[in-house]
Amino acid sequence: MPGVKYQKGDIVMGRWPGSNLYYEVKVLGFDATSQLYTVIYKDGTELELKEQDIRSSSGFQLRARSRSRSQSPGRRRSRSRSPARTTRRSSSRAAAAAAAAAITESAPSSRKETKLKDMVEVRLVPLAIENNSNNKHEKKEENNTATKANEKSETKRDSEPERNVGRYNLRRRKDEARLEEKKEDANVVPAPTPMVSSTLDFGGKIGAYFWLLFLPSWVLFVVLQVNLKDPSLANFPPPVPPLEAFWDAQALGFVVLWILFQAILYILPVGKLSEGMPLRSGERLKYRTNGFFAIVTSAAVVAAAVNQGVDLTYIHSHFLQLSAATFLISVLLSVYLYVRSLYAAPDQLALGGSSGNVVYDFFKGHELNPRIKNFDLKFFCEMRPGLIGWCLINFALALAEMKQQGLASPSYAMILVNVFQLLYVVDGLWNEEAILTTMDLMHDGFGFMLAFGDLVWVPFTYTLQAYYLVSHPNALSLPAVAAIVLLKLVGFYIFRKSNSEKNTFRRSPSDPKLSHLKTIPTATGKSLLVSGWWGVVRHPNYLGDLIMALAWSLPCGFSHLLPWYYMIYFIILLVHRDSRDMSECRRKYGSAWDEYCRTVRYRIIPRVY
Repeated sequence: MPGVKYQKGDIVMGRWPGSNLYYEVKVLGFDATSQLYTVIYKDGTELELKEQDIRSSSGFQLRARSRSRSQSPGRRRSRSRSPARTTRRSSSRAAAAAAAAAITESAPSSRKETKLKDMVEVRLVPLAIENNSNNKHEKKEENNTATKANEKSETKRDSEPERNVGRYNLRRRKDEARLEEKKEDANVVPAPTPMVSSTLDFGGKIGAYFWLLFLPSWVLFVVLQVNLKDPSLANFPPPVPPLEAFWDAQALGFVVLWILFQAILYILPVGKLSEGMPLRSGERLKYRTNGFFAIVTSAAVVAAAVNQGVDLTYIHSHFLQLSAATFLISVLLSVYLYVRSLYAAPDQLALGGSSGNVVYDFFKGHELNPRIKNFDLKFFCEMRPGLIGWCLINFALALAEMKQQGLASPSYAMILVNVFQLLYVVDGLWNEEAILTTMDLMHDGFGFMLAFGDLVWVPFTYTLQAYYLVSHPNALSLPAVAAIVLLKLVGFYIFRKSNSEKNTFRRSPSDPKLSHLKTIPTATGKSLLVSGWWGVVRHPNYLGDLIMALAWSLPCGFSHLLPWYYMIYFIILLVHRDSRDMSECRRKYGSAWDEYCRTVRYRIIPRVY
């Protein structure tokens, strides 16, 4: 972390938020995005502090608070016999106990009071040269006395660690001050310390092995299961075709052409150049947000191809081969991403994907924003080939239903699924800039998890309802259609309004449109919304997502569990995301997050969860 004043592992003095009390802390890292240091106190509390709330331990000199302002310099040696000294000692001990009690009340209830009492309490005093003494000898003696007091204090702390609780005045040592000035003059910058993930998601290193095997296996299962005449789970497992059935060179060619076509649309100088959120280095990357242009152009090209006689039902008949080809591309892309991340600068790596374990970092993503010149690989895969491909596959499956069922037009159920999911994708691409403030773009590295999810998981599992309806039609009455449409609109309204509110607040907290909203300030300088949509539940966008997922599944009926897979999967996904978000926010915001949780009690569903 070049240019950062305090490095990972430094022992410094950190101010407790909301007070003037300083405690010995250890620096865990620095986030250039928020310009905050992550520190850990001796009781295990992790907080993020500004640089002005941190002081260098080596830059201070401790001296006993025993000098009385009313006494003359000549009476210094007889202070130990002064009655006033006893009073001041009692007051100092009482004040220290009161401060420790106050901190215990403001800290989370899970901390033990004994650990807090074991910490060293320090109150900063402005450094000033005492010019009120005319006796130079006395002044020199005072400095020597202070130095000795400090040495004794440090010796005692070494022999009896974490047992002193008291107040000290702090004074910078002259020799250390000179040393720091020399370092600054020589522009000495410590070598960057590699960041290592402190917490691992998805089951850690063992979990990474599991997910690498499970995710492709699950996609294979749903593709084979939904193709059965009776896709009941009682017929599990579905028969596995021979290996040669997975490979089709033409299918691979179609997938490659589709990705290249989307890449060309992405790099065209059409649409807005949007700025991403600040990185740890302070840099803001620029993104070409022309996703809506891409889907409109893709729709026009597909319509022209169908008009020229191209049979899109090929996608239905070669669904397995297309998914296998896309899986192969996602694996090759993941290998490339990991290899290139080994040569990336430390500030370009994702904190969550820097565990030091090859398999975990390959799965989670080692590099945060891999780019080929200005072509952002993560942003492109997140929003283009898989997302727009999802709509293409749905349209092809509607044509396959008409062909297989001998219909002049798709069924109501197929129309609802196509229109609902198309609206979801179009909305995401119309508001493409909002994704720049999401966890995927801001924190998660680009590795197998996102590459496989974007290219394989989304287009080949989110289309499961439409695939199911090709061979298992479900007749819907007009009242049922109207009720499902209403449900979808309610979910979409909640989803869009809450996401827009969040995105506006993150980018511009002082926006006049948000002046009516209540917030809770945090020690990081940021605020937490506790009114509007974000005062109803902690994740109103998740609530809208779940309502829409329900509307997508209802057209398939209740004959089989398989078309409800998306609803079940999404509940698990959002609960897990909520858990990750809770841990991250509690680490970042400390007691302010606990206050937020007390104010906004429910996580996703009001009065339920």
